[in-house]
Amino acid sequence: MNVENGVHDPHYFVPAPSKWPLVGSIALFCLGLGAALWMNKVPGGQWVVFAGFAILLWMMIGWFGDVIQESVHGSYGKQVDYSFRWGMSWFIFSEIMFFSAFFGALFYMRVISVPELGFGLGLHSETHSLLWPAFAENWPVSSGPKVESYQAMGAWGIPAINTALLLTSGATLTWAHWGLIENKRGQLTLGLALTVLLGAIFLGFQAYEYHHAWTEMGLKLSSGAYGSTFYMLTGFHGMHVLVGAIMLATMLVRVLRGHFDQHNHFAFEAAAWYWHFVDVVWLILFVFVYCI
Repeated sequence: MNVENGVHDPHYFVPAPSKWPLVGSIALFCLGLGAALWMNKVPGGQWVVFAGFAILLWMMIGWFGDVIQESVHGSYGKQVDYSFRWGMSWFIFSEIMFFSAFFGALFYMRVISVPELGFGLGLHSETHSLLWPAFAENWPVSSGPKVESYQAMGAWGIPAINTALLLTSGATLTWAHWGLIENKRGQLTLGLALTVLLGAIFLGFQAYEYHHAWTEMGLKLSSGAYGSTFYMLTGFHGMHVLVGAIMLATMLVRVLRGHFDQHNHFAFEAAAWYWHFVDVVWLILFVFVYCI
């Protein structure tokens, strides 16, 4: 067996022992402990949470930095590339299941629970009058004395603008990928920069939309099933846009440092896969949350 520079097999790279899994475990422990303390109003709980986030950020920067250095030094071969591709594919599949659960919750409430509670599935009128007399079968759901009045979010305006922004960002990212394949570094850099900028603008518009919905439209998390599903779906998607923008910004820094060539650039492809996945999820979300 050939053991040289940490490589135990010429066809597959085996990294040296790393401290980062332990650091990540400490970060998650601090996050869980701090959240429990914070929710129970124990002094210092929020600082434990912040420390957990700081340690987690340190772990991510250090661990991904090690992977980048290993890649730049040529430690990875075709088998490692194959493993990375399968790993990213399964990660995106897990994200698909993640959003499927949220869309499933929205479907269940709109198609099954709301009609059932609204006397739409053959319930006796006495039962309906006794258990939920003030409930009306409509969407968005807004009934009961404790539910604040609110307006449903329309599809046009900021949601439509954000849809155009994400669709355009998908085009600029594909244009950047073509530049990488054709070894046009200027096109690659410009396309990536535009994609990151469009993602940042999307997040800015979403923050404004949230502020407007919360303060002027009365749409809050407490606004029944509609409010909770609206913020759940759009909020988690916004988090994914933030993660994708950070990934693409990292790719931009690596491009400026001369990383990647026409044949070896899977890190760029992985970030592009993730971004296109985020685009597709938004299109589905735009139709089912804003339009229908």
